[in-house]
Amino acid sequence: MTRITILQPEGRDDAILPHGYRPRMADAMEQLAQAVYQETTLSFREAEAARIRIAFINGCLMCQGYRIAEMLPDALKNMDSGEAPNVQDRGEAPGDDFYRAASGEGWRDDAMLSTRERLAIEYAEKIALTPVPLPYDDDFWDRLHANYDEGEIADLSYSITCWIATGRMVHILGIDGSCDIGVGAQAVAAE
Repeated sequence: MTRITILQPEGRDDAILPHGYRPRMADAMEQLAQAVYQETTLSFREAEAARIRIAFINGCLMCQGYRIAEMLPDALKNMDSGEAPNVQDRGEAPGDDFYRAASGEGWRDDAMLSTRERLAIEYAEKIALTPVPLPYDDDFWDRLHANYDEGEIADLSYSITCWIATGRMVHILGIDGSCDIGVGAQAVAAE
């Protein structure tokens, strides 16, 4: 059940964010999401490791069912983006086993995940759950810098904070339950 009536301008019935109330705000969030998905240099697995963990932390059913590699082309089309989707040279699309490993509690020790993927999940958790001590966690920053360059750290930072903001808004307003994508997410989460 949505907590507000989802008002969309004519021709934007497929938009997820409610554009009818504050169009500039909705457009800005949409532009940030496009930039996050289009500017990234992270592999699908690195980006998805962080994104799926945030989806579960946020409780966003729609986000839990979203798959960048498969769904980005249609999402960009729905946002009226003229850009070709950033899906080249990003590695193989993750499968269901990857999503279960990255979203579960045992991700720290799961051999399916690389060091970079585990660090992406750890960074996502720290930003979402314990941001106050994060700037002072020298051990974490040493490990992150040993595996990611500064551009990739900026990339992860923008991406994770975008997913936190968008996913929380979609979830708290109940928009995530009004989308067909959520059905798939519930099935994967239940396995």
